[in-house]
Amino acid sequence: MAKKTKKSPDFFEENPFDPVNAAIGDGQKLRPAAAGKGAAAEKRKAGFYLSNRILERFNRNFYELKLQGRPVENKSALLEAVIDFALDDIEQAADSRILKRFQTNSLRHKSLD
Repeated sequence: MAKKTKKSPDFFEENPFDPVNAAIGDGQKLRPAAAGKGAAAEKRKAGFYLSNRILERFNRNFYELKLQGRPVENKSALLEAVIDFALDDIEQAADSRILKRFQTNSLRHKSLD
């Protein structure tokens, strides 16, 4: 039986295949998912790392909301709401709690140098 070998892609060769485009799409603006049956088709899976502390806190809050009978559909819906609130906060610029947190962390790192 012949052994198949996979060739690793060379991202610098002349090739019409664009791996970034394949991963994120053709650059069209993402639209918020519409409510209803077609909502899942308009969503994309995102991958990023979260600290264990944040992940455990998120999961705990999700299950507490479910036990309280709150109408949280699933973890994705909760995460979308959390990110939406965070982005609203960032857009407040000077009054943003999130931006102030990064400033505090930046000052703390500079004092360690």
